[in-house]
Amino acid sequence: MNDPAAWPPCAGLKPGRRQKRTTAGNKAWLGRRSGVSDAILETEGLTKEFRGFVAVADVALRVRRGSIHGLIGPNGAGKTTCFNLLTKFLPPSRGSIRYDGRDITGMKPAEVARLGLVRSFQISAVFPHISVLENVRIALQRARGGSFDFWRSEAVLREFDARAMALLEDVGLTSYARHNAGELPYGRKRALEIATTLALDPVMLLLDEPTAGMTHDDVDRIIALVRRVAQGRTVLLVEHNLKVVAGLCDTITVLTRGRVLAEGDYAAVSGNPEVQAAYLGTDPGFSGEAAHG
Repeated sequence: MNDPAAWPPCAGLKPGRRQKRTTAGNKAWLGRRSGVSDAILETEGLTKEFRGFVAVADVALRVRRGSIHGLIGPNGAGKTTCFNLLTKFLPPSRGSIRYDGRDITGMKPAEVARLGLVRSFQISAVFPHISVLENVRIALQRARGGSFDFWRSEAVLREFDARAMALLEDVGLTSYARHNAGELPYGRKRALEIATTLALDPVMLLLDEPTAGMTHDDVDRIIALVRRVAQGRTVLLVEHNLKVVAGLCDTITVLTRGRVLAEGDYAAVSGNPEVQAAYLGTDPGFSGEAAHG
């Protein structure tokens, strides 16, 4: 299936549409309240150069409050660099980033995380030699801000267990609570990483390729999980699997060579001739399943 116009949506979904989240809480997050901007994250002229090589060029991104926004593109498009700029793991060469009405361009990663802008990473990052429950408890301890919590008694630390178990239930890992994290299958490790991210109580959740390297069953599980944790939050995800963005995203931004090529819902993006040319020109064997970069 080499024609991107024929990229398949998730089973049971019409092309260009995804299941709606219509709870009262989400309606509030859509910026309909008086005086609240519709956009929670905005960039203007965002640029990153590495010794003359322009990885991200003049990117203007606008993420609506309460939405699920996808960032896709072919190999080398600049998606991960853009993601690192937004979460302050890289400083921009030029341009500005505003989060929830505040200029965060010069802030550090820990500072924006405390504001509620929290990310996951492309490679699963868990503590493999402690239990699943303890992984989440550590994240809760960090969110609490107690730098000396690690020296407290086990009884005191167990105060976090109820909240940690609730988070594990949210991501479907209750039965794995006492297992060492290193023993989990890959898809379950990604679910654990999402649980530890949720422990930081994010307002906006940024997910870097949450389904990378997963089986089809794990992909379906993560799609359901992201849809569930998006309730009452904004989500921005970099994703290589078009089935995922078709089934989840309200808006999709396509990058190529560091620039925004197109933006819109799945139907608009998949039917855009420039997007089709970018994928076909970059990867003639493109199957419609993936959009790496």
